[in-house]
Amino acid sequence: MPDPSIKETLVNDHAELYDTAIARRYFAKFDRITGHLARVAGEVEAEGKLTRTEARILGRYLASLTASFRALSHKYLMTGLAEGAPRLTFDRHESGFPVAQELMVMAVDAAQAGKHLQGMASETELKDRMVRQIVRDLTVPTALQFALSQRLYYEALAAGGLFLTRNDPDAQWIEDRGPRRHFLVHWAVYDTQANLPVVYLLNVEDSGKKPLPNDDRRWPLVSQGLVAQSLTGLKLLTIAQGFDKDFEALHPKRLRRLTLGPMYSHDFTLQSGPISTVLTNAAAPDGDDWALVWTVEDLISDREEEVKDGWFSTANRQIWKLDPLTGIDTGTSRTERMVILPERPFQAMTDLNAPGLRDLRKFVVGAGGRILPAV
Repeated sequence: MPDPSIKETLVNDHAELYDTAIARRYFAKFDRITGHLARVAGEVEAEGKLTRTEARILGRYLASLTASFRALSHKYLMTGLAEGAPRLTFDRHESGFPVAQELMVMAVDAAQAGKHLQGMASETELKDRMVRQIVRDLTVPTALQFALSQRLYYEALAAGGLFLTRNDPDAQWIEDRGPRRHFLVHWAVYDTQANLPVVYLLNVEDSGKKPLPNDDRRWPLVSQGLVAQSLTGLKLLTIAQGFDKDFEALHPKRLRRLTLGPMYSHDFTLQSGPISTVLTNAAAPDGDDWALVWTVEDLISDREEEVKDGWFSTANRQIWKLDPLTGIDTGTSRTERMVILPERPFQAMTDLNAPGLRDLRKFVVGAGGRILPAV
């Protein structure tokens, strides 16, 4: 039965939160989940599937995602209480995350945060007015509470460090490999179709005269090209082959795409299949009523070959190693899906033992937030 405090919008898979208690529960849930993600990244690093540099970079994106959610929690703090207070729109069917439009608006607000803050009373002054209204008028200072929530929102935006719909590429030097320099290029997007945060990691060797990040001719083209190709509908093989062809002195060796989500919750999302049964059977309290899927697509170069490129020239091209069973369809060397979930949903998942969930790599949130990899 749909929660009466969650209202379906005109877009079938989107819904609004228009009750303050429900909105606060939603953001509290994500605050816990994003904290667990950083610990899972630490476990994946310990298993040797991420280097320390990669884990550190991923940790930064997770911290920025947490900052964006906390900023939004201030914006919607007075939903349903103050007249004109905004309502959060989220993807109830496919992702469980806020719709991409929420982050687009947040980026616009961030650009004008300083201007908004200049025209607002300080936090101290707003709290002082609240006390005076309560004592003098014996009324709840709803309008002042809303003003304070918006001030906290703009202060969070002004502080920066946010995960936006587009987080432009950066390059981290790793080592020199003979005449080539090895860089880890990383960037992230908030996919506008899937409404999910997606992180990309590209290992590339550079044989150019100038280091890639310092090359004012190549780097803008590389940065723009990578972001333009950051669509979950594109196979990694398509992205990697295009990059390999477009940039002569750059040699991609490995491309990974980490999709953080969907988030499933019996209270907030409408899911079907085994995961729905798991959450129903778990009957977990609000803080433990969730499961988050984390997908890692990985494409690795098998070797480099010299191929004919035009009438009188040749070029080095990567020959990509594809999974012999699914690689042709998925465009990857391998794909791994993980799920992070509290103990009660994990137990319900184990009891159900459904084929679609059996092969998921499971990380269980134990007492005190400890992450326990399930064997």
